[in-house]
Amino acid sequence: MQAFVETVFDAFYLSTVVFLGIQMVRKCKGERQFYLFGIMALVLGFGDAFHLVPRVIALNTTGLEDYTFALGLGKAITSVTMTLFYVLLYYVWRERYEVRGRKEVTLMVWLLSALRIGLSLFPQNEWFSKMPPLSWGIYRNIPFALLGLVVILLFYRSAREKEDRNFRHLWVTIVLSFGFYIPVVLFADQIPLIGMLMIPKTCAYIWTVLIGYEAMKKEAGRRKEIPYIYEGL
Repeated sequence: MQAFVETVFDAFYLSTVVFLGIQMVRKCKGERQFYLFGIMALVLGFGDAFHLVPRVIALNTTGLEDYTFALGLGKAITSVTMTLFYVLLYYVWRERYEVRGRKEVTLMVWLLSALRIGLSLFPQNEWFSKMPPLSWGIYRNIPFALLGLVVILLFYRSAREKEDRNFRHLWVTIVLSFGFYIPVVLFADQIPLIGMLMIPKTCAYIWTVLIGYEAMKKEAGRRKEIPYIYEGL
């Protein structure tokens, strides 16, 4: 039953975010915020695929224990791509609310991202071990959680100040994703059932992507077409 449920859910999740990402890249009509949002969705989908596809294969064949290397590699890659997801989301914020300057915030975002990725590359993470150390799971997720907090606060404040109805719930989706993710990091090894929280966490990310896609459908084309490449990225 677990194999069937996870296979169906993961296939739905990956196909949904990749499809929406492609649609945003193709149909953003030159609006950089939605182009970046589309790239962000693709990074999310393809990045998570490195972990979820081996997991689905393992569940439907000989079991997770026989795919330790593939699952560990997938988790390591996802650790990096999820960080890039939030960096891109930060630049979506800058584009949407026409933010200029704020170099200190940009520096904070990049420092936290570099620290997260750097910690993820340490061999002490033991990605290919059947029982990787909890301590390093906590270390690498501290800057990640701080990065998420920065993005939450930015979208919360800006959406309220600008009365941005289309993005008013985006900060909520990030809060939910971290709210479901942190207990998994801390307790899933001791209480495997807690790993089920990854399902609502994934749903929160689908909601994030849907917010961008729905906003694009309502808003794309209202502004003058501009080049895709963002010089400040």
